[in-house]
Order: sequence, then C-alpha cells, then structure tokens
Amino acid sequence: MREATLNRTTNETQISAKVNIDGTGVAKLAIPIKFLSHMLEAFSKHSLIDLELKAEGDMDVDQHHTVEDIAIVLGKVLRQALGNKAGLERAGFFIYPMDDSLAQVAVDLSGRPYLLFDAFFRRRYCGDFDTDLTKHFFEAFANALGANISICLLTGENDHHKLEAMFKALAKAMKQACKRDPRMKEAIPSTKGMIA
Repeated sequence: MREATLNRTTNETQISAKVNIDGTGVAKLAIPIKFLSHMLEAFSKHSLIDLELKAEGDMDVDQHHTVEDIAIVLGKVLRQALGNKAGLERAGFFIYPMDDSLAQVAVDLSGRPYLLFDAFFRRRYCGDFDTDLTKHFFEAFANALGANISICLLTGENDHHKLEAMFKALAKAMKQACKRDPRMKEAIPSTKGMIA
C-alpha cells in the first residue's frame, strides 16, 4: 500500500495528514474552513485517495496561513506516499463538467513544480472560503508535490460550481497519474531514469 503520514507545526498552524493512494476515497477531515473541507472531501472521493487531515491555524488573522499550509502538507504527504514513482502512469488529464462550469486539469508528476492557473470568480467568498486564495492553494500544492499542474476554467457562472469542477478534475487527473501500469513494472517513467 502506498501510504504516508506527515505532521507539520509552525507558529501559525498545526496540521497532520495521512494518505493511502490505493484507497477507496474515504475522507476524515477536521478543517476550520468548511468549504475547503467540502472540496477536499470531493478530491478524496474522486481520486480514490483515502485522506485524513486535521488542521488548526491562526484564523483570527485570516485564512492565508491555514489554506497554504494545508496545501503544503497535502502535497508533501502525497509525494512521500508515491516514493520513487516507479511504474506510474505519471501524467493525468481530465475535463470535469459541473452544471454551468467546465474545468480542465492536467497533471505531470515530473518532480518539477509549476502551476498554470486560469480561472475567475465573481465573489470574494464562496461559503466561508476566500476565493482569493484559490490560486495560492494550488500553487503551494504543486510545489510541495513536485508536479506540473495546469488548471483552466473553460466556462462557468456559479463560483461553487467552478471550484468544485476544479477540485474534481484535479482528483480525476491525479487518479490517472498515480495509477500503476503493469507493463512498467518497477521502471521509472522518465528517460532520465529518475524523477526528483
């Protein structure tokens, strides 16, 4: 089983996470931002990655540190669980429709972090989530995971639907990228012979 656990404590946040990449999409979350919890539950369900995550942060300041550090911990714990990436598909792509919204996400677990993000929101807040932090969440996640991630909102009106389409498309793309190809056996999916 590709599992990992990670704890991260700073002066601003305390976060613990556990993942099982070969899970069934079960999420156990204790996050002070309920809308982000909803998005991560969707991510777990649609990627089939079991996710346990508990976060506390300086929410009296604002959401920035908590959102950023959740993304960092999630990216790092997934990177740890993936190990040397032997036998992986490595890349994944999905276009997810959510009512009026359509999100396109591509992922390459290349070891080279980069985020391409093209999306827009009508409101500053969606539920209790500050949409101004959306790009920053995905950027911190890509950097910590060591992945090239492209997220493009192709169309959309409702901000809830836009965000949910993005997280579900990311989940489906990650599910594909993390899948093992039996023909690869223990080969590293890179002409370099390693992914760092």
